[in-house]
Amino acid sequence: MFRNIHNLKKRNKIEYKKLEFIHLKMQEDFLHYLWLHKKFDVLHLKTTQHERLEVVNVGTHNHNAGPDFFNGQVRIGEQLWAGNIEIHIKSSDWFVHGHEQDAAYDNVILHVVYDHDTEIFRSDNTTIPTLELKGFLSSEMLNSYHKLFSTPNTWINCEQDLPDIDEFTIKNWQERLYFERLERKSKTIEDLLKASKNDWEAVLFKLLAKNFGLKVNGLAFESMSNSIDFSVVRKTSANVVQLEALLFGQAGLLENESSTSFYDTLQKEYKFLRQKFQLENEGVVNVQFFRLRPPNFPTIRLSQLANIYHKEQQLFSKVISAENLEDIYALFEVSTSPFWNTHYTFDKESKPTTKKVTKTFVDLLLINTILPIKFCFAKQNGEANDEAILDIIMAIAPEKNSIVDGFSKLKHKPKSALESQAFIQLKTEYCDKNKCLQCAIGNVLLTNSPH
Repeated sequence: MFRNIHNLKKRNKIEYKKLEFIHLKMQEDFLHYLWLHKKFDVLHLKTTQHERLEVVNVGTHNHNAGPDFFNGQVRIGEQLWAGNIEIHIKSSDWFVHGHEQDAAYDNVILHVVYDHDTEIFRSDNTTIPTLELKGFLSSEMLNSYHKLFSTPNTWINCEQDLPDIDEFTIKNWQERLYFERLERKSKTIEDLLKASKNDWEAVLFKLLAKNFGLKVNGLAFESMSNSIDFSVVRKTSANVVQLEALLFGQAGLLENESSTSFYDTLQKEYKFLRQKFQLENEGVVNVQFFRLRPPNFPTIRLSQLANIYHKEQQLFSKVISAENLEDIYALFEVSTSPFWNTHYTFDKESKPTTKKVTKTFVDLLLINTILPIKFCFAKQNGEANDEAILDIIMAIAPEKNSIVDGFSKLKHKPKSALESQAFIQLKTEYCDKNKCLQCAIGNVLLTNSPH
């Protein structure tokens, strides 16, 4: 290895630096990628003992403790072997990781390494065959790897090449990313279901409450919803004044004095409900008005939420049965209580305006709550609704945020909420974590760099 580096250094300093980078910075996950996809010269393989090697089956990639690939098959010479495959940067890493003391590694049939620096033995002192990959990798593959992971201070590793990635690759990957994001959101829903003893209506209420609070008051609204047993919401939903009093009171918005009769009415209703249902709100996070546009004030959003549950007392079942975007828009077509037509806060009057839940706001609810809960409900019931979800999410306009702006600058401006959600998943779960080897775009760049 070092003799090769010395010769390269004499001939070409740039190539030397690339090889030096690869040698020092190579990660095991790159070797896992190479092995899993057979990205090496499979026709001329030999072990470090100079025996002919054929990879019959790379095995099943193991992401947990134990050998890296289970149930692989290789032919060494004329002998077919079946067992596990272990992968390291250097052969000596076997001892660094203590595998010689672990019986789980006794059935390893092949040790795949980039640099073979020592022989490895099983606990019975038999030699484990080793494949040293560095002699079977193309310079193009190594150069692509170098390029992908040697660009510091960039927004994402592939930002120079992303504009040239073909649309087919991007579109297919976006759909997979979107469903990955739905799966991640499903885990939160499943946790809420366990806590509520499988009460889907209660879970929907908690998720909607959090989303009605948006970023500024999301935590406050979530804590408010957690302070109320959903049975109380059910029992008060027929009376919108009582329901509004319940939400406002638990959110801590009825604890002061006010000169308005509506405030007094809510305060009296809440006092009655608090005593009747033994309500507590000591742990509820305080709501914020600062830096919010008036239509997003917690007073307006809580009134809208109360009116939705007054209008649709079986909201969950209607959300699940809604088949298209217009059906869902119709469910959430509500306004605040009449008092808020001339107020944003209790004490100050404002210009008269009907404060309806806008379609843009419903789009946020669809993205963050409604579609994830429809997806999770179908999955729990062994049903498939992927196509229906795709039809809805593709009909929603893309979100506006810094991640979307970043990809737009790289000539991939999203045209729908599916694409914007996919880009959020890509940036947060792949780009930011340097998981280029698990990314469809990274795979294309490693296999066939566009430059």
